[in-house]
Amino acid sequence: MGVRTVCTSVLVAALTAVVAVTIRSGGSEAQPRHLLYWYAAAWVLFAGAAWAVRKVPVRAAVVLVLAGSAALSLAALSGPPRTSSDMYRYAWDGRVQAAGISPYAHPPAAPELAGLRDHWLFPPGPDCSFPDLSTAGADCTRINRPAVNTIYPPVAEGWFLAVHALSPDGARHKPTQIAGALLAVGTSAALLLVLRRRGDPRRAALWAWCPAVSFAAVNDAHVDTLGVLLTVLALGTSVLPRRGALLGAAIAVKLLPAVVLPGALARRGPRDAARVLVPAVLVIALAYLPYVLTSGFGVVGYLPGYLQEEGYESGSVRRFALLRLFLPDGVAAPVAVALIALTALYVMRRGDPDRPWSGALLVTGTALLLTSPSYYWYALLVVALVALDGRWEWLAVPLAGTVLYIGNAIGAHGSWLQSWSYGTAAVTVLAGAALRARTARRGSGRRAPALPEQTAAEPIGAEPTEAGAGAGVTPR
Repeated sequence: MGVRTVCTSVLVAALTAVVAVTIRSGGSEAQPRHLLYWYAAAWVLFAGAAWAVRKVPVRAAVVLVLAGSAALSLAALSGPPRTSSDMYRYAWDGRVQAAGISPYAHPPAAPELAGLRDHWLFPPGPDCSFPDLSTAGADCTRINRPAVNTIYPPVAEGWFLAVHALSPDGARHKPTQIAGALLAVGTSAALLLVLRRRGDPRRAALWAWCPAVSFAAVNDAHVDTLGVLLTVLALGTSVLPRRGALLGAAIAVKLLPAVVLPGALARRGPRDAARVLVPAVLVIALAYLPYVLTSGFGVVGYLPGYLQEEGYESGSVRRFALLRLFLPDGVAAPVAVALIALTALYVMRRGDPDRPWSGALLVTGTALLLTSPSYYWYALLVVALVALDGRWEWLAVPLAGTVLYIGNAIGAHGSWLQSWSYGTAAVTVLAGAALRARTARRGSGRRAPALPEQTAAEPIGAEPTEAGAGAGVTPR
């Protein structure tokens, strides 16, 4: 075993230990100050390991990526969810469906569902740890927003039902976390498969070892990971109807994967675009159909209220923080929509159809920078796209979301934190792009002049040649 392999292994082992300590005693949403130090340590070790693996032989790196992904997932399973209560809604929705009731029909607080409540999700009496979440007919509940209907699309609901059906009685939160771990490791494996054919498999480490994956995808078990896995599989296939079907399923998990469509349609003619879009729409429609038949338009759930609550309406002071540095509040949202639309149009016209993840990363990252959400698990999709594409600077987006989320938990409320965190991420992205362009110009200057027919502009985020693909996760 070479020195570089040993050094990378040590860094991954140290990262695993930090994740385990963070989960066991490093703080929680109720004690967020401790999380800052442990999260910072995890990200520093992750950066070191991702840098070191660039020089590890490919075969050894593949083993390290999978072993590290599994080890980090096990570490993240060592305690209950630390910073989010979303998984309790997942467990509840699965239980409701197993009872033959549509999850869109009633909120958890509804008296019609009183017979499904237990002491785990609805702890009784004065020992309640969640007094701010009181519901009618129960002292308290671990489920957030118990007075509103579920927000999750139908493929996510099918996942919740499957996890519930496979869970033993009294297992509580652990099956949902195990399901998250399987999705996280499965995504690592999917990235390796795609990158072995069309890139450098060592880049899969950017997903497999990322602290955001350990904390958000496994410990907090956010269902976004299912959408990420489906998106990776979709972008990794060249069969367009299959790509469309997988993207439709991903969109029916969480709506966010819809922003990768411009990358999937890059420089596609009307016929090829239809071969992607028609299967996507059919899968979404078929997924919704059984729920529509039982709940009608109730399948929309709490989505409109959630968007209003999260501040994505014109005039809100809680989103579009970067644009509000330069624009009045009332026009920030329309300008953000216009900029995202222009980015999507640019990708569709100039993107590389052989590397759909490159344009998808540009659109997804831009959308998150402009909307600046505090829920860092929204950026799990960005982490996977970075692993596929190699533009490491976009990892500043999930890091900015993490800083904002923990900062809000500490009490550092206000637009300054959004502006600072996402502003730093935007500067990092621009600096990385400038460095990449400068490196490319220097490289082209050292090469012999190309023939006229070889001087066409390089597509967005073009890969190195096959001969140079094994050079590692080097900035491009």
